[in-house]
Amino acid sequence: MSDGKFDIEDIRRRMSGAVSSLKTDLAGLRTGRASANLLDPVTVTAYGAEMPLNQVATVSVPEARMLSVQVWDRSMTNAVEKAIREANLGLNPITEGQLLRIPLPELNADRRKELVKVAHKYAENQRVAVRHVRRDGLDVLKKAEKDGDVSEDEHVKLAEQVQKATDAAVAEIDQAVAAKEKDILQV
Repeated sequence: MSDGKFDIEDIRRRMSGAVSSLKTDLAGLRTGRASANLLDPVTVTAYGAEMPLNQVATVSVPEARMLSVQVWDRSMTNAVEKAIREANLGLNPITEGQLLRIPLPELNADRRKELVKVAHKYAENQRVAVRHVRRDGLDVLKKAEKDGDVSEDEHVKLAEQVQKATDAAVAEIDQAVAAKEKDILQV
């Protein structure tokens, strides 16, 4: 659509990107169980640059309530520990050589409700993104009809396809956030 031509596949791809972005955001929210994705937002100052944690260490889940971070370079251990502590995830790593063990504390009811609100905020942001894609697509379609590139009948048919793609993306967003909410609230 960047060239001004209507492309339903581009619209679907952009909407799918919004759904994927939401799923990535939701994966980073802490539930009662350990998940290696929990540390995805952590960046470490390494070798003079900010790097994602997964580029300086391996994250694994040895137990349901424990994360394990194996740092590849011994000199990076303190920097990794500091980055995890300062990531505002409420985690306190225990260092054992190049291995950091991170016990996950229980989530209290207030924190669970707070996480559900954050999940819904992420979902609403992506719903808005999907609606923007729909609006952009319909604007291009309207311009194409005005320029004579598509007939009125084609315009109606293509607008219906855009709306179906929008409805499908919003339904997928709703489904993803509902599953995450259930996961968060599960004690």
